[in-house]
Amino acid sequence: MTVALITGVSGQDGSYLAESLVARGYEVHGVVRDPGEPITAGVVAHDLDLAAGSAIGQLIRDLRPHHVYNLAAVSSVFTSWSEPSLTARLNGLAVAEMLAAVRELGTLGHETRFVQASSAEMFGMPVQSPQTESTPIRPTSPYGAAKAYAHGLVGAYRGAGVFATSLVLYNHESPRRPETFVTRKITAAAARIALGQQERLELGNLDARRDWGWAPDYADALYLAATAAEPDDFIIATGVSHSVADFVRVAFERAGVEDWASRVDVAPGLLRTGDAAEQVGDASKARSQLNWAPTVDFDGIVAAMVEADLELARHTR
Repeated sequence: MTVALITGVSGQDGSYLAESLVARGYEVHGVVRDPGEPITAGVVAHDLDLAAGSAIGQLIRDLRPHHVYNLAAVSSVFTSWSEPSLTARLNGLAVAEMLAAVRELGTLGHETRFVQASSAEMFGMPVQSPQTESTPIRPTSPYGAAKAYAHGLVGAYRGAGVFATSLVLYNHESPRRPETFVTRKITAAAARIALGQQERLELGNLDARRDWGWAPDYADALYLAATAAEPDDFIIATGVSHSVADFVRVAFERAGVEDWASRVDVAPGLLRTGDAAEQVGDASKARSQLNWAPTVDFDGIVAAMVEADLELARHTR
């Protein structure tokens, strides 16, 4: 039986990936930070703090997994400014510990395939659009800098013979996103406003443009990368960008709320330092080498999230 270890297994991507692997008959282990944290049925939970050091490396040595998917991270660019040390430890140094353990297993004759969830935030203010695997990495936040360090480590260990792949994941959404993410904040607010449970919505930069995909598609990309013939770096994106204002408009229309602009306030405190005007990725390499492609378009993503939040709001009012 193939053994897989997923860090961040209780998050959006981790839960979709775990469901997929369990359905494929894998023995799936997942790292959680808090005991009792809900995870996918069939997953063996391991409670540990990735930022504490040494524990994750020992877990990999003990489990001898065939696949390691690193999805754990401080996931907020905004938070990374207030907690840069934690961001560096969790998003960067923990990856070094994992790769060292994977390489050690390799010297003992056991191949472990490592897949890192990298981020388009590594590119900072991109010098080209769309971005490709060769776009210069110039992070503009502690989050982006830590992800860039981890991405570089993956390449270094791959050069040393480890099966190590880095997927540069662009924004990807689903109803499983927490409301700390702007997309879910928007769809949840649209649902509550439609039902009279909320009056207004505060947001930051409405003009920022992002490449939004469907999270289950990106979980599939993680699996395809782990089972590919060779490790490499891959952009995972739709190739189409929309503004935050577009996301708000489609969400409010789907919820049945007219004149969304009169319900939204721009809060200066929510504007992010070093925020790129546009991020959009070219996934041609993933399409050709991994046979990966997105299956849900922008309107479909927003619609699915709004419908889920309408259902949730009706049951909790």
